[in-house]
Amino acid sequence: MTAETSQTLDRGLRVLKLLADTDHGLTVTELSHRLGVNRTVVYRLLATLEQHALVRRDLGGRARVGLGVLRLGRQVHPLVREAALPALRSLAEDIGATAHLTLVDGADALAVAVVEPTWTDYHVAYRAGFRHPLDRGAAGRAILSARSQPLSEPGYTLTHGELEAGASGAAAPLIGVTGVEGSVGVVMLVDAVPERVGPRVVDAAREVAEALR
Repeated sequence: MTAETSQTLDRGLRVLKLLADTDHGLTVTELSHRLGVNRTVVYRLLATLEQHALVRRDLGGRARVGLGVLRLGRQVHPLVREAALPALRSLAEDIGATAHLTLVDGADALAVAVVEPTWTDYHVAYRAGFRHPLDRGAAGRAILSARSQPLSEPGYTLTHGELEAGASGAAAPLIGVTGVEGSVGVVMLVDAVPERVGPRVVDAAREVAEALR
């Protein structure tokens, strides 16, 4: 037996998904056509979503995702972090370097989970909450590479000295996780990343992606 569902809630969620998939917003007419409902229904849905700051309308009347979605999104980070920690711990201990999970936050890369190795004499201090532009550092560059060349099997990105003098990074994007855009990587105090690190980071990114699906 199919469970009962709310048609209104379903339509509201579909509105949010449609708006999330566009950068320029949608008009009431466009939403009406895509949802297959009349304009009056769309107006009511938008008015309700606006009351909760989940939708905003610009001066031209185009609806866009509202800032209230960001508040909901912040609550997702702890769940994502918890799912990623086992793979990050294994990566940090195996490589002997600080491992991290980084997600897209606007135009920035935001570290949401960090694990430092327990057996090294020294390692790079890298904290959850650290953010940097997407086009700097291995974590952000790995995400951008996945955007430009979507692949079913990720590669890895290497950088040196872009975020911290003397530090090198390796990162691989998360692939196939709906609604999550990010990367898994390590940062270490070396001039050149050892050859085995890149493939190991790819494996860790795959493990995290599987945990999040």
